[in-house]
Amino acid sequence: MVVALLLFSCKEESKKTIATQSVDFTHEGDLSVFLNSSDTVKTKFNIEFAETDYETQTGLMYRKGMKNNQGMLFIFPDERMHSFYMKNTEFSLDIIYIKEDLKIASFQENAQPLNETGLSSQVPIKYVLEINGGLAQELGLSIGDSISFSRK
Repeated sequence: MVVALLLFSCKEESKKTIATQSVDFTHEGDLSVFLNSSDTVKTKFNIEFAETDYETQTGLMYRKGMKNNQGMLFIFPDERMHSFYMKNTEFSLDIIYIKEDLKIASFQENAQPLNETGLSSQVPIKYVLEINGGLAQELGLSIGDSISFSRK
């Protein structure tokens, strides 16, 4: 009888499901990308900021996706080398590394979902913009383009 009780209790525990909450996009600011250092706007994004340790470590993890006009801007305290990975990120991203002078320095395009391989900035940077995978190429974004952003 004890064995039957143990087997039954193990079966019951395996039926539990863990519900995870979805994380919704919060429009906290606006970002424009300019052709090199000109006034020609290539595109604009609604952005969510990642500044605290928790926000920069979590980023877009646990989300199902974003609209093409949305992105997340990571702001670091100083310019240095950074590496990102796609742990717990369920959709492809373009990771755009931006120097302190607000110019795009490098890209990691179409970063694969759930991949934990480090994706280096290659050069010291202060900002990172994450947008949907493939969008940087589609919009013609390139090294040397500049950004500006504002908070709502």
